[in-house]
Amino acid sequence: MVHLTGEYWPYARTGGLAEAVRGIAAHRASAGGPTLVCMPLYRVVRERFPDQVVPCSDWYQVRMGPRIENARLWHHDVGGNTPRVLFIEHDGFFGRDHIYGTEHGAYPDNHVRFAFFCLAALKALQWEVPGAAVVHAHDWHAALAPVFARTVLQQEPYFRDLTTVLTVHNAGYQGHYGPEILGELGLPGSLFRMDRMEWYGKVNLLKGGLVFSDVVTTVSPTHARELRTRTGGFGLHDTFSALQDRFVGILNGIDYTVWDPASDGAIEATFHRDDLSGKVKCKAWLQEAAGLPVRPDVPLFGMTARLAQQKGFDLIIPSRMTEDIDAQWIFLGEGEARYRHALQEMTERRPDRVAAFFDFNEEREHRVLAGADFLLMPSLYEPCGLTQMRAQRYGALPVVRRVGGLADTVEDRVTGFLFDEYETWALEEAVRYAADLYADRAAWEEHVREAMTRDFSWMVSAARYEDMYNRAQQIHRGPHA
Repeated sequence: MVHLTGEYWPYARTGGLAEAVRGIAAHRASAGGPTLVCMPLYRVVRERFPDQVVPCSDWYQVRMGPRIENARLWHHDVGGNTPRVLFIEHDGFFGRDHIYGTEHGAYPDNHVRFAFFCLAALKALQWEVPGAAVVHAHDWHAALAPVFARTVLQQEPYFRDLTTVLTVHNAGYQGHYGPEILGELGLPGSLFRMDRMEWYGKVNLLKGGLVFSDVVTTVSPTHARELRTRTGGFGLHDTFSALQDRFVGILNGIDYTVWDPASDGAIEATFHRDDLSGKVKCKAWLQEAAGLPVRPDVPLFGMTARLAQQKGFDLIIPSRMTEDIDAQWIFLGEGEARYRHALQEMTERRPDRVAAFFDFNEEREHRVLAGADFLLMPSLYEPCGLTQMRAQRYGALPVVRRVGGLADTVEDRVTGFLFDEYETWALEEAVRYAADLYADRAAWEEHVREAMTRDFSWMVSAARYEDMYNRAQQIHRGPHA
């Protein structure tokens, strides 16, 4: 099993993709299944693991259309039943300050960078995984792998035997470029047609991966249904629908060795469902650290998310919740400047109620979830979401919109609170209901304990992935194999 991904925790992460891929790969490896992960060697990887990540191959050539580039493999040998991780070196493409782009926008050559990554990884597989393999590509950054395998590499026996799977973690990012890039990447111009990679006059890299993969998955059953609809398919609803039973939704999980309030060394005090006294201490610590009054009598709403439209900030910013509801609010995230400025203004208006941190790190995320009574997640769309699962494990009841994986993992008025309309008033109504519940401490604790019992481990999801891999191999071999 080989995973091709633009992100992988703990090496490089911008959102949930890195942890989701790690969860899939690590669970399979822990059960004894040979598992390889391949990702670009970003500058951040070298900086975080200067001595552990080392070269493991000679330089080799990768032909991409009219150009030839050089690549080299690096690896991190963790040992034990863990995935082997390979990194593709190319300083011109990956030795940059950021993974995908700067605050001014995406790197304009991302299509070249990630096409090179896919080709370099596929070439390396011929000696790293000499037998028939299943290649599991993740999101648009790796979506060209099945395209290359089924077109320009198809005549080579190794790639004819290769089974390909693509998981769409976030269909809002697809990789749209002009048709001239096909020649630049060494792909035939015949792919620029509606049933291949053409999309409203552009080349769509994600669409190419959908068309050429044996099986396509997304990260929750509800989101799989949404992607087949005109309103939820990001312009690819017809392509998703055409896949029929080759397209399935498999819910992500969370790593219980990392996210466990009973043993978490990053939080002020550990706790579990039968003894919440440690959570009380975590809340007081978080309030003090955020510069808020230490008030156990008011509900504390936390939000840890990218500062992006998808996450629902357009509902929060115009709301009067922070003025009208006696509660406290802590925001943690990095992203768009317009949302950062709006949250800063909120903290300046009500420093006694609102705090915001824009230097996201994982330790702080642990502390926010351990100290918060509720989690805000009013997403415009949410393919799966991991934070709402972590929050329930840490006794922070999610207030979420009924979309994607949020609908699949939060039980309304039991383990959290759901609302439907993407409107500020709908969010406010759900928040008021949550605040009212908190006023009844016994009832609130009953809901918290119920949320903490829910099983969001990878065990069930990993079994579904194994079934899917077997089906993908059957599809690739054909009905009479």
